[in-house]
Amino acid sequence: MIRTTCPYCGVGCGVLAAPDGAGGLVVKGDPDHPANRGRLCSKGAALGETVGLDGRLLAPVVDGAETDWDTALDRVAQRFSDAIRDHGPDSVAFYVSGQMLTEDYYVANKLMKGFIGSANIDTNSRLCMASSVAGHKRAFGTDTVPGVYGDLELADLVVLVGSNLAWCHPVLYQRIAAAKAARPEMKIVTVDPRVTATSDLADLHLALTPGSDVALFNHLLAAIQKRGAVDSEFVLEHVADFPEAVRTALCSDPEPTGLSHAEIEQFVRLWIGTEKVVTVYSQGVNQSAQGTDKVNAILNCHLATGRIGRPGMGPFSVTGQPNAMGGREVGGLANQLAAHLDIENPAHRQAVRAFWCAPAIPETPGLKAVEMFEAVRDGRIKALWIICTNPAVSLPEADAVRAAIASCAFTVVSDCTAKTDTARLADVLLPATTWGEKDGTVTNSERCISRQRPALPAPGQARHDWEILSEVGRRMGWSRAFDYSHPAEIFAEHAELSGVAAGLGKDFDISGLAGLGRSDYDAMTPVRWPVADCRTGGRFFGDGRFFTKDGRARMIAVSAQDRVSADWPARPFVLNTGRIRDQWHTMTRSGQSARLAGHLAEPFAEMNPADAARLGAKPSDLLEVTNDHGRAILRVLVTDRVAPGQVFAPIHWSAENASAARIAALVPAIIDPVSGQPDSKAARVSIRRYDAAWYGFAASVVRPTPDCAYWARARTAAGWRVELAGTQPKADWTAFARDLLGCATAESVTMDDDARGTRRIAFHQEGRLVAVLFAGSEPVAVSRRHVADQLGTEAPGILAGRPGGEMPDPGQTLCSCMGVGINTISRAIRDGGLTTVDGVGAATGAGTSCGSCRSEIAELILRLKVPEAAE
Repeated sequence: MIRTTCPYCGVGCGVLAAPDGAGGLVVKGDPDHPANRGRLCSKGAALGETVGLDGRLLAPVVDGAETDWDTALDRVAQRFSDAIRDHGPDSVAFYVSGQMLTEDYYVANKLMKGFIGSANIDTNSRLCMASSVAGHKRAFGTDTVPGVYGDLELADLVVLVGSNLAWCHPVLYQRIAAAKAARPEMKIVTVDPRVTATSDLADLHLALTPGSDVALFNHLLAAIQKRGAVDSEFVLEHVADFPEAVRTALCSDPEPTGLSHAEIEQFVRLWIGTEKVVTVYSQGVNQSAQGTDKVNAILNCHLATGRIGRPGMGPFSVTGQPNAMGGREVGGLANQLAAHLDIENPAHRQAVRAFWCAPAIPETPGLKAVEMFEAVRDGRIKALWIICTNPAVSLPEADAVRAAIASCAFTVVSDCTAKTDTARLADVLLPATTWGEKDGTVTNSERCISRQRPALPAPGQARHDWEILSEVGRRMGWSRAFDYSHPAEIFAEHAELSGVAAGLGKDFDISGLAGLGRSDYDAMTPVRWPVADCRTGGRFFGDGRFFTKDGRARMIAVSAQDRVSADWPARPFVLNTGRIRDQWHTMTRSGQSARLAGHLAEPFAEMNPADAARLGAKPSDLLEVTNDHGRAILRVLVTDRVAPGQVFAPIHWSAENASAARIAALVPAIIDPVSGQPDSKAARVSIRRYDAAWYGFAASVVRPTPDCAYWARARTAAGWRVELAGTQPKADWTAFARDLLGCATAESVTMDDDARGTRRIAFHQEGRLVAVLFAGSEPVAVSRRHVADQLGTEAPGILAGRPGGEMPDPGQTLCSCMGVGINTISRAIRDGGLTTVDGVGAATGAGTSCGSCRSEIAELILRLKVPEAAE
């Protein structure tokens, strides 16, 4: 088995992978990795199902035609060189990714900032954790995560703010759940406008008004002062600007939170009365027009009480991508230099320039993500290189971003597939290796550096990103600077530069690893930075020493802002966006797994029952969501987990897998003025019930090619499934189905019910079901999993849409790890009188692997519970 690291969230789980002999991988958790101790979430457990070559980009493509590497690289080097010669270095830009390995990231940053001489390199991590970086730098003097994962288990109180940890960082959630089970006195508080799967573990859930986090934590800081909970000695010796921050907090009003006095008082008493408190925060805090202030409002409370950098206490930012932290280390953001050095500091610039022997280092920050694509749109950027990310789907105002990329004079995309919304806009496509093939390091949310090792050979002509970037650097005239032959050489250089930064007073120091040769690099085990002669690993700031000029932390005076926008009440709903349990970003990888698609296979919007009733929307209806920037059509999911006036929609669907579900198209390009991070949690939208002329569901062994107003396509174990709706009735349903499902010569069987307005068509070849379509004037009610599972079989009675009495219907997948459907679990609960999640696990296996579905099982138990007879 090969020890490597999961490529999904910032938890950084260790993985054991081995080729299965059929081009795939057998994957399991690494019991020796400190992040996960053998655990994996549903996505990590399904990694072996995502490494196939379907859709892989296997050769360079220039102007739509496959070519060789020399031709493609010459074109890239020449077009970038021409743009720099004619328009200056700021006419080019790189947009990179927190899914790149540290070595890839390092070379990209060195090429742009050190040799091209522009700071126009930014990363999709700008959409994820830039506010946390900015908040850390304001408070600590540098971007330092103080704590470690073990603090989550040592704490007596864990506060989760804007973090659905159960779905977005499941292994950390399971570590907390296990700690609470071992110590029931441990308390959990969740702070989130939505009731999420994470809330099920909470002793207290605070459903605050979206965007009101500053008001809540300012009130907490004021209470800390009023109730004598300030650590006066720590503040006096180690903290600056305490009076200003407290004075502002004392003037703050908690009323905008929308919470009751009793809820706020319970939270304040818990927080103040518990010394060992960890405050975990994620995208609900960061992705805000006031994200940096939210971060500092949290940090203020920990600094005022001295609860930082000691076991079981401190603020903790959990990152969304596998190497968001590594990107921060190498200066992947437009306002950073490598090794946490500052681009606007002359001494730092000179140190990096001398170390790299670079011709120039830019003196000012480059364009941040949103600004960068505005510059692409207005023509300031003449040459753009996008690496390992999909901004045509993920950036705010995604329709405008897609148009900007399409209009760019020259666009390069490096990726593992040509089938993304962004890749389809490229002039040059460069085939890159992906997880399972890449070789390098990543750094997780607790500063732990782990190796990502190849378990499969690179397919076709695919190359590592660092190789591609280095080759372009050499062709642009900088041969010596980019003369790398192995990632170990890049890592050693990166580590050596960190020692220079440490000498300038910075936190990031892995100089102890600078001497690693290839064999030691290949054998490298997980290690938490810093790694230096003076210290290795551990926590920061427990000793009161910070990275500011005077060594003291800064408390920042922050004020809550009113989020009511000018388009209220014309746009009466607040749209919250985020991730779901079993998918990742824009599904380039996770969408390859049929197992993961089985949980939530269609884009949806969570809506409160009162709002659904006002709109006349019933469960399974479609909603049209619009504003001035974009439009989406989503299946309604009616639930009281969201408050009236709010809706939640996931970010994962793109034009590759749905007709109108690119949610970022609805997000306005409003950014935090300090961090540049977009506000993805508070778009104002209008919503109406979408009245289609017909609705449909189809399954096929070949990839369906829908041509209708609404569709959403997903993989199944035997092929594909697709949800459909249209605005115009079909004159010939059989012909429509043949075109949709690629069944030109298959035998068809049709069942029409004119009274009910339904059409059912099955296609067989050589006695086996190859495709089936169900359509009607209302949303189609069939057992989707059963229908999809019958592909490739004789499928008797398939047009009934449900299994016969002798064949139980498992229903929609609830537990992806074990492949257990909701109907299977429901039957076990009813027939066995099960009342606990563990009981369900013993009976069905559901919830016994990663545990991410346990909250859904618990909710199902409550829903199916038989009322006790009255005495």
